[in-house]
Amino acid sequence: MAFQLIDMERWARREHFAHFMQETVCSYSMTVNLDITGLKGRLYPAMLWLLTDTVHEFSEFRTAVTEGGLGVYDAMTPAYTIFHQETHTFSCLWTEFSEDYSTFLKRYEDDLARYGTNAHYIAKPGRPANSFDVSALPWATFTGFHLNIAGDGKYLLPIFTIGRKFEQNGCIHLPLAIQVHHAVCDGYHICMFVNTLQEKIKRFIAQNGIDD
Repeated sequence: MAFQLIDMERWARREHFAHFMQETVCSYSMTVNLDITGLKGRLYPAMLWLLTDTVHEFSEFRTAVTEGGLGVYDAMTPAYTIFHQETHTFSCLWTEFSEDYSTFLKRYEDDLARYGTNAHYIAKPGRPANSFDVSALPWATFTGFHLNIAGDGKYLLPIFTIGRKFEQNGCIHLPLAIQVHHAVCDGYHICMFVNTLQEKIKRFIAQNGIDD
């Protein structure tokens, strides 16, 4: 994992960054319905892989403030929640990404087997700094979802929330809420992200088969 510092003097976004970090501190969210018709296999790990693969396409989704300064990670790791039915609580895990989905799925399953019964908030220790959050609400669909993040307003990495899939007009849709910081990500970037993610979903379905 590498972290490349941003040259603020040459950064085309420096004025926008300063405005949304100092004058009008602003994060925002957008909820979309993804077409996942025919998506085969387990939905959660597939979406974790697809989201991470898409995050790697956009530096705006890999930008963070660290002790060393503002910069961009070259690669990211998905950190995600799992639900404990017995206590109605959740725990946080993370799984090392691989460009090969089968490898990632095996790592995901290994993490679930090893840490899935750990009811602590942090079920798997050692979460890397170059990680982003994903959670799932499989009990309901939604048309909007927003997180109220307290603090100094310097958390720049994206947060994804997946809802319950639903059928409409013969297609299967999946609600996805995306929360970003306006200092590094405009509406253009989030729309390009969604379009790219949808295309990756289509290719994933074509490569991994169709459910009957």
